[in-house]
Amino acid sequence: MERDRRISGVNKYYVSKAEQTTKLTVLNVLIVVLTGGGGSSRQPGLQSGADAAEYDIKNIQWTTCKDFTVQRGQEQIEEYISTWEFHESWLHWTQFLREEDMKYSKRYHYRVCWSTPTRRKPIPRATASVYFIIEVSKIKPATLPVEVFFILETSRLIHRPGECRFREKWLKDIIENKIILMESLIL
Repeated sequence: MERDRRISGVNKYYVSKAEQTTKLTVLNVLIVVLTGGGGSSRQPGLQSGADAAEYDIKNIQWTTCKDFTVQRGQEQIEEYISTWEFHESWLHWTQFLREEDMKYSKRYHYRVCWSTPTRRKPIPRATASVYFIIEVSKIKPATLPVEVFFILETSRLIHRPGECRFREKWLKDIIENKIILMESLIL
C-alpha cells in the first residue's frame, strides 16, 4: 500500500513525451500570436538584425592622455552628449568637480546636470545628474585615448561610451522619483 502511494506520488509529477510536445506546440502558437503572427520566435524587446541597425551606438574620438586638459575633457563630454538622442526641451550644464590622484592614473570627475524648464515653471522642481569620470593613465602609453565612463545619479551601473545607448527615460525616471519623494514628505 505504501509502495503504491509513493508510485502514485511520482506519477503525479511525471509528464509523458506526448504531453511535453503538446505543451511546446501550444507555447510556439502563443509566441506566434503575441509577436504578430510573423512566425518569429524571438522575444518582444529583442532586436533583430534589421532593427538593431536602427539603433547605432554612437561615440566620439576621445583625446589622448598626453593632450588631456580639464577644459578639453569638458568639451569632449559636451561633444559626446551631442550624439545622444533626447527631446529639445532638455537643458544641461557641465561642471568640473575634482581631480583624484590614484596610484596608476588620475581621474577627473564631472557632473552634467539635466532639467526641463518650461514657461510656467522656469525653475525646475528637480534635476537629474550624470557623473562622468575621465581616467588618464600614468602607466599606459601617452598616445592612447583616455578612458571614460559615466554613472547616473541614482544608479551604480557604470556605462561606457560606445558600449551602451543613452536613454532619455533614465533622466525622466530620476526626476519623477525625486518629485514623488518630495510630495510624500510632510513639511
